[in-house]
Amino acid sequence: MKKRVVSILLSTMVVAGLFAGCGTSGDDSSSASSSDTKTEAPAEDKADDAKEASDTATAGGNVVGVVMPTKDLQRWNQDGQNMEQQLKDAGYEVDIQYSNNDIATQVSQIETMISNGVNVLVIASIDGESLGTPLEKAKEAGIPVISYDRLIMNSDAISYYATFDNYMVGQKQGEYIKEALDLENAEGPFNLEIVTGDPGDNNAQFFYGGAMDVLQPYIDSGKLVVPSGQIEFAKVATADWSTEKAQNRMDTIISGNYSDGTNLDAVLCSNDSTSLGVQNALASSYTGEYPVITGQDCDVANVKNLIAGKQSMDIFKDTRDLANQTVKMVDAIMQGKEAEVNDTESYDNGTGVIPTYLCEPKVCTADNYKELLIDSGYYTEEDLK
Repeated sequence: MKKRVVSILLSTMVVAGLFAGCGTSGDDSSSASSSDTKTEAPAEDKADDAKEASDTATAGGNVVGVVMPTKDLQRWNQDGQNMEQQLKDAGYEVDIQYSNNDIATQVSQIETMISNGVNVLVIASIDGESLGTPLEKAKEAGIPVISYDRLIMNSDAISYYATFDNYMVGQKQGEYIKEALDLENAEGPFNLEIVTGDPGDNNAQFFYGGAMDVLQPYIDSGKLVVPSGQIEFAKVATADWSTEKAQNRMDTIISGNYSDGTNLDAVLCSNDSTSLGVQNALASSYTGEYPVITGQDCDVANVKNLIAGKQSMDIFKDTRDLANQTVKMVDAIMQGKEAEVNDTESYDNGTGVIPTYLCEPKVCTADNYKELLIDSGYYTEEDLK
């Protein structure tokens, strides 16, 4: 099922690109665009390309260039800090830059790093389609590229991809709603609304697809009803993963469908910034029973709301684990070896399947947040007061 959905999602991305804009604020990225059909290389060929890039990287130096999308959201600050610290602990010199969610800035930062002769690039892209030109320069210079958490599309310069299992993230969100509403046994119908992420972010497609594979059968049977009629990805996407845009859309949905006291039973929110927008809208204008609300990233504000009962669940993606796995990839590249991967089938960026390491996301609730977040040292009790 997963492979089928991934194939469908990557096809959907081409369509999504026709309407995606290039926003510059929020959790994630901006726009995707359609591309010409390309000959796709198998993962084995990609691994050979990565090995050749690794051999070049071992020629001298130990500078790693790290490019993160923005400092505006907690998630990317944590990723950047974890990456920088772990790389330095491993003995590397680190050039880390944040791109202010501006594509031109990110392109310029990457080009500068290439000119300065970094040995490896680790890039969390703003727009997965926008880096073709600078990455071609990286390839010409023999600089390996690790795509970090967001798959960079339509570039054959990518050696590896390190991320969380983003399809599984969506599955877990959908399964939580399924269980919370007891969709297998309850009579229903239940009212559902859907708020997902930026159409230019490859991950948004996976989150949506994983969740909808769980929920779509109940929509088809009529047990789940979407009163707004907004179900397709193009209609439920949130540009820039913006809290404000999610709130404005939810305000409109509430006004048009729930202002008479009709209950909203669940809101599928793909991440924490969009979930906050939904919660803000509910607080300002919704009068029915409080719905089940999902999220992702375990941002401080959302965990506080989780504890307070304003958010039902969150997806914990321990960025320390992702940073650690990425550092292992850097180590392998620097030593002229192949990096450890655990997926060589799912993530085709338009030039072939990219060898990938997937970290596992975990469900966080008010019942287990202390174990996941505090006992592990991710947060302190004080952080969540």
